[in-house]
Amino acid sequence: MNLRFRFNLSNLIILITVAVFILQILSEFIFGYDLLAAWGAKINAFILQGQIWRFITPVFLHGSILHIGFNMYALFSIGPRIEARFGDWPFIALYLLSGLWGNTVSFLLSPNASLGASTAIFGLIASQAVYIFKNRHILGSAARPMLMNIILVIVVNLMLGLSPGIDNWGHMGGLIGGFLFSWFAGPSYGVENGLFGSNFLVRQEKKTALVSAAVAAAAVLLILIKILLN
Repeated sequence: MNLRFRFNLSNLIILITVAVFILQILSEFIFGYDLLAAWGAKINAFILQGQIWRFITPVFLHGSILHIGFNMYALFSIGPRIEARFGDWPFIALYLLSGLWGNTVSFLLSPNASLGASTAIFGLIASQAVYIFKNRHILGSAARPMLMNIILVIVVNLMLGLSPGIDNWGHMGGLIGGFLFSWFAGPSYGVENGLFGSNFLVRQEKKTALVSAAVAAAAVLLILIKILLN
């Protein structure tokens, strides 16, 4: 069996997240509590005091080995494929914006503290669905079963998220963020006629930076409304 490890951004995110988790374990051993989670988890009361970094930092924090193992396996499985489609900078934007939206919706609708990369992972899953739907004319008959399979994965995971201790609002927020970014900035292809009747695919360029700013601004607007209403 020929196993090849390609160092890409997905793997870099995994390494960073695992390193942070090791620091979490060390802080519990040294200080008696998880210092990084205390300073970085999504905790509404602290966000209302101005600790706005908590909308992003939970993406790199986890509560157990099983928690990080499941999320990093999901990222390892689907991340490189999505990264290859989107490109480096758009992939990072997709990952972080999905996490931002996940924690934003959780902040808006759930009083419970939360942490974990699942907000961003759900955004990646949403991006797969958007990619297949927007390029169904290229994928042909394979598009429908692929899309139905992803929808089934989303539904099953949201149902599992109804269990106590799981931030399903964060999952749904991640789906929203991933959908918004992928719909307006995700890769799509058109068919153009070439010489002698040949056809070729043309990648349609998107304004990634502009879309990223707009998606982030929409999340910030919701956050500000929530803060003003409190």
